[in-house]
Amino acid sequence: MNITMILYTLGWLLNTIAALLVFPFLVSLYYKEPCGRFFLFCALIYFVIGFLLTRKRPKNEKFFAREGFVMTAFSWLLLSLIGCLPFYVSGEIPSFTNALFECISGFTTTGASILDNCEKLSRSMNFWRCFIQWIGGMGVLVFMLALIPLTGGQDLYIMKAESPGPNVGKLAPKVKKTAFYLYAIYFALTLAEIICLVVVKMPLYDAVCTSFTTTSTGGFGVRATSLSEYSPAIQYVISIFLFFSGINYNFYFFIWIKRFKDAFSMEEIKGYVIIFWASVVLITGNIIGKGFSAEEAFRHAFLQVGTIITTAGFSSADFDLWPSFSKSILVLLMLIGGCAGSTCGGIKISRIIIYLKTVKKEVAQLCHPRNVKIIQIDNKPIAHNVLRSANNFFIVYIMIFAISTLVISVDNLDLETNFTAVASALGNIGPGLNLVGPTRNFDHYSDFSKFILMFDMLAGRLELFPLLVLLSPSTWRKK
Repeated sequence: MNITMILYTLGWLLNTIAALLVFPFLVSLYYKEPCGRFFLFCALIYFVIGFLLTRKRPKNEKFFAREGFVMTAFSWLLLSLIGCLPFYVSGEIPSFTNALFECISGFTTTGASILDNCEKLSRSMNFWRCFIQWIGGMGVLVFMLALIPLTGGQDLYIMKAESPGPNVGKLAPKVKKTAFYLYAIYFALTLAEIICLVVVKMPLYDAVCTSFTTTSTGGFGVRATSLSEYSPAIQYVISIFLFFSGINYNFYFFIWIKRFKDAFSMEEIKGYVIIFWASVVLITGNIIGKGFSAEEAFRHAFLQVGTIITTAGFSSADFDLWPSFSKSILVLLMLIGGCAGSTCGGIKISRIIIYLKTVKKEVAQLCHPRNVKIIQIDNKPIAHNVLRSANNFFIVYIMIFAISTLVISVDNLDLETNFTAVASALGNIGPGLNLVGPTRNFDHYSDFSKFILMFDMLAGRLELFPLLVLLSPSTWRKK
């Protein structure tokens, strides 16, 4: 285990967060809020520790998959601890457990909150709350890879451990260039949304914070009522960008380099579009006349499908009051999630396609045992290790889901609340149903259950295995 390289990377992580804390500090200066000193205080501490860890570059920079997973898991744990301190030391979230929960929910882009009213926070603290979702959406380590050559060529192991999806490849020959392309697309989507929201007369502060949490598919808002108080035009803009944010970034890269045939032939994109719009049509038809006009039904269905399948977590209406058919669709979308290679959580569309094709193959072989059929996506054979990884992911996902639901049931809340709370945390979604519905929060749970849900949020964001590798005794054995 290359401990010195892991500490070196953690040092750069501290330096990066110290630099990013300047932004909420500037917001506090603009709004003349006294809490700005806490951002500066934390930034100074992080920079001093980060400087001490990075002042000498390790002689041995090589590491492999094991170190990549451990480095990623430690980085996200450290990220959660240092990110929550401004909330806690400022006293705006006086409970450390609650501050940590809010921070992990932010960085993992879950959007589950313990706050009954986010408007009680200062503007700069609310900005930090939304900004950490934007930082976590693409991944802070991916951001560091775009700027700093950390590992002498083995940094693909970090990208694979941090990026969502069953298979991560390089868009360019060098990982640094790949990270640059990913963040360029991310920046472009965010800037485009800010401009569009300002055009439809959303206040600039709201537009910036909402764009951070839309393109990251995070779902934190700056108003206690989420998006319900905004105009229909604003809700449509956000819905459109939610749809775009759930798409695999490879699609945008192919468009960028003018490989249009490759972009529009991606099976995952087709599956995402079909599931998305079929859900919108079904929910629209189900809620028309139940307090909504045709336009209102379509708008709310569009936004809620967008926010649930992309695991963002906004709300424009209390969907907990909708008919069971609509709620059932939303719960299924919680589990499915968006595309791999996007900022979405959940199982991912690509894995769903793999599972369906695997079942189809098995049924065909039962009927024709001698028939040899290779599973393909986009006319390319799926490697055995990808199939194995997808199957293992599903097994572990179900196990963690079941155990977490069982464990948090000790708080004696109802099954619907517990089931959707775990679905929300593990899928990085945000709201669930009943006591954790769109008009409620997660503060009903005990501190013990909150830590279980925090583990689920981190596990879901990191695709389960980095945290399991960290907990495995074999990781720490010398070869």
